[in-house]
Amino acid sequence: MATGVLPVAIGEATKTVAFMMDAPKRYRFGVRWGEQRDTDDAEGTVIETSQSRPAGSTVANVLPRFIGRIEQVPPAYSALKVGGERAYALARQGRPPQLAPRTVHVMSLTLTKADDDGAAFVVECGKGTYVRALARDIARAAGTVGHVSWLHRAAVGPFAEEDAKPLDKLVALGHSLALAESLLPVDAALADIPALPLTAREADRLRHGQPVPAHGAAPGRVRAIAGSRLVALAEVGAGQARPVRVFNM
Repeated sequence: MATGVLPVAIGEATKTVAFMMDAPKRYRFGVRWGEQRDTDDAEGTVIETSQSRPAGSTVANVLPRFIGRIEQVPPAYSALKVGGERAYALARQGRPPQLAPRTVHVMSLTLTKADDDGAAFVVECGKGTYVRALARDIARAAGTVGHVSWLHRAAVGPFAEEDAKPLDKLVALGHSLALAESLLPVDAALADIPALPLTAREADRLRHGQPVPAHGAAPGRVRAIAGSRLVALAEVGAGQARPVRVFNM
């Protein structure tokens, strides 16, 4: 039911994973009208039905409610922890938890297809957004119930499906030179973070945990580089850059 882009990190690139998870994601997804399921997707059990089938114009008119910073109740079948246990584990035991709303960021949401059975959408969203919850809430706002019928992740940060390698092709390559040549450089995962050029001496100081001049860089996270080499992720503040994660390249 779910397909799409999955970034895979190897070696030093694993240090970028925590930052990559914060990157915006783009999904295409379908919603089937008339059935709400306990998992909010096609794999769950039907818990409510509706004969209402919203027109495409009705669906389009409710979408602005779901753009920007919105409050969203995560699905009961999610990996969030409740009292030390995963929510999905409690739900499978017949004890679905009551999860509190969370603020998430939806940058864009577009209706691409609508008919009597359901609708299709494209969404760009931030960390922590549940597409299943978005589908459930859009259906409610349009006067019916619904669930995700299919889901495709088109991009994670700088990684888009146009540049992705099919999994079966990677498996076929095995441990070969061709596989090694298909790897992207470590800083590919950080391409959307501003670069801070450093001298060789400044780079050495940063590698040893010492702050260096920010050279006018705006406050926030930067990608410190020396020539073409990635040195560290750093945080700029008060005119200095301090290392957050150092790379041994």
